[in-house]
Amino acid sequence: MRSKTPRRSAEDGLSMEPAAAGAVAKGLPEATLERLTVYLRVLHVAEGEGKDNLASADFARAAGVNSAILRKDLSLLGGTFGRRGVGYDVRGLAEHLATTLGLRQQWRVAIVGTGNLGRALAGYAGLRNHGFQLAALFDSDPHVVGRVVNSLPVRSADTLEEVIGEHGVNMAIMTIPGPDAQVMCDRLVAAGVRNILNFAPVVLQAPEGVNVRKVDMSRELQILAYYAHQGIGYQDAVPAEDADA
Repeated sequence: MRSKTPRRSAEDGLSMEPAAAGAVAKGLPEATLERLTVYLRVLHVAEGEGKDNLASADFARAAGVNSAILRKDLSLLGGTFGRRGVGYDVRGLAEHLATTLGLRQQWRVAIVGTGNLGRALAGYAGLRNHGFQLAALFDSDPHVVGRVVNSLPVRSADTLEEVIGEHGVNMAIMTIPGPDAQVMCDRLVAAGVRNILNFAPVVLQAPEGVNVRKVDMSRELQILAYYAHQGIGYQDAVPAEDADA
């Protein structure tokens, strides 16, 4: 049987019908997932500017992609977000993206390590603005324990398991030295944390069912240096159309 092709606006190419239920937000490619976070940021900016709708071309330009990639990504979400000659529903699509990204559930975050980076993250308004509630801070330095950062006391790392249980922490950010990272990861997992953002310069080993994301600024700088050395831009090297390949 030949599949039905969604109707598209001749003006701006909006998909006017929902995607098939089986394609909705299950196992999204990481490149697509990263772009969805950009789309959400663009929509929040548009909403802050008082816009109810956003034309496809303007949306794609603000997100740094072409309209075909934008349509392809949004087709994976299901639902109808565009109207012919009007554009995308800013508030409705933003709400759908936030739900898809898991931002409508309660995330209680602990930061392990309150050095310069840990303190900066504790004061980052983007956590709270995107639904991440800072619940606890930990450090192993006795000279730091007891200090107040962003209205929260820094707890001793020795109390990690107890505090995580008391405050219902379900996500952790690790900003500690590499040699201590694996032990701390193991303790977080044993305490019930299943989502860890790791800034330590090591690859953590975690059991199945635990999500670990690594943020490596030196890696990103090295990649940036390569493209600068070659005299090419990253966008030139990896076209948006091939980002999921």
